[in-house]
Amino acid sequence: MSAKYSRLLFIVLSSGMLTACQHIETYQKPQVALAEVYPMQKGTKYQALIWSDYVNDPVLIQVVNLALTHNRDLKIAALRVQEAKAAYGIQRSEAWPGISGSAGYDRSRVPADLSYAGRAVTSDQYSVGIGMNQWELDLWGRIRSLNEAALQQFFATEYNQLAVRNSIIQQAIQSYVTLSELEKRIYFAQRSVQSYEKSVRIFKRRYEVGAGSKVEYMQAQTLLTNGQTLLAQLQKSQDMTANYLVQLIGQPIAIPKPDLDQVTFKTGVLQTGLPSELMLNRPDIRSAEAMLNSKHANIHAARAAFFPRIALTGSFGTASTELDGLFNSGSELWTFSPSISIPIFTAGRLKNNVTLAEVRQDIAVSEYEKTVQNAFREVADALAGQRHLTKQLQVQQQGLNAFRETARLAQLRYDNGAVGYLDVLDAQRSLMSAEQQWVETQSALMQSYVSLYFALGGDSNIITPS
Repeated sequence: MSAKYSRLLFIVLSSGMLTACQHIETYQKPQVALAEVYPMQKGTKYQALIWSDYVNDPVLIQVVNLALTHNRDLKIAALRVQEAKAAYGIQRSEAWPGISGSAGYDRSRVPADLSYAGRAVTSDQYSVGIGMNQWELDLWGRIRSLNEAALQQFFATEYNQLAVRNSIIQQAIQSYVTLSELEKRIYFAQRSVQSYEKSVRIFKRRYEVGAGSKVEYMQAQTLLTNGQTLLAQLQKSQDMTANYLVQLIGQPIAIPKPDLDQVTFKTGVLQTGLPSELMLNRPDIRSAEAMLNSKHANIHAARAAFFPRIALTGSFGTASTELDGLFNSGSELWTFSPSISIPIFTAGRLKNNVTLAEVRQDIAVSEYEKTVQNAFREVADALAGQRHLTKQLQVQQQGLNAFRETARLAQLRYDNGAVGYLDVLDAQRSLMSAEQQWVETQSALMQSYVSLYFALGGDSNIITPS
């Protein structure tokens, strides 16, 4: 072996020994401090349900399916997956040598005063070959780390697509429940307004003929105005919620007017399981963990940049002054050019790249922990909401019955001259407020059913990306 190749081998082996000094910590999944069980936990084993199995309303299922077909946010999320897949493919290609073919023809003329023959010479040259340009030997894992980072980003994007899908389903269901609530509240408000309008007509007539006081007439008019204001506010909210639902669906549709009492969920079969299962069931947590893996791989790549880079460049082909001589014996030509570059002075760029990668990993750890803690809180809030709203609804139902009886008795006593109309107005005002609060609580309880399902992971039967 010549001295030249011996020196090259010595450099390569020395560089290989240097890599033993590189210490890269093995990735370890962060341990987030969580309670072992949820407050007011329902079951110790999580049971995954398809969203359409949890929802017990065919009209609502049809609405959600339209949203999953036409929603623009979901389409953007799907395109993001394709974007990340293409980016990973580009990065992965760096691990392989780039081979290119070439064919050329050169015709040149050398003047007589520059020619060795002492006369002008015109020559032709034909060439055909293949070449390899700057293929880096990934001895220290820099390219492999970058490949891993791109792959984890792709996984994160896929999990994010699942999270967006869950979000679209949840928003569609909640908007549908809100429409159901508003429809029922509008019904009670319209019934109250009709009753107030009747009272205003009666007391206006009595005041005009001198059989009643203006105070009673104004009191009735005030109650009517309050009822009409509430009705206008509810109708405004109904129209805006319907507009939002149309945007979620992604195309104009005839907005249904659902009955809140007909919207039900299969809450009895939904089990919360243990908090540790959230790590596997929630796509947003899986996405955050994949991003954390990506940042960890970037640290490997940044540290590997301190070590020498060895690249190979070469070509092989054939050349001749005659086209039919390209493939004759002895026309072969080739080049082989290994190179090595060693960073000596970079003004702190490489060191700061490592610091930047480490800081970004620390940020990713905090974001992951925040996502896990937020998921735990969402489950706990939904469980607390179900428990307390159920009790609240029972109490309000009893109170609503009492308010209705009070309004009936106040009207009866007024008709018999036992009390003034102010007592009737107070009873009707209290009844209207009790009816509205009762419907709001009923809707809030149903929203908590929806929130719990998605807080536990939603449609987690498709949690594993392709």
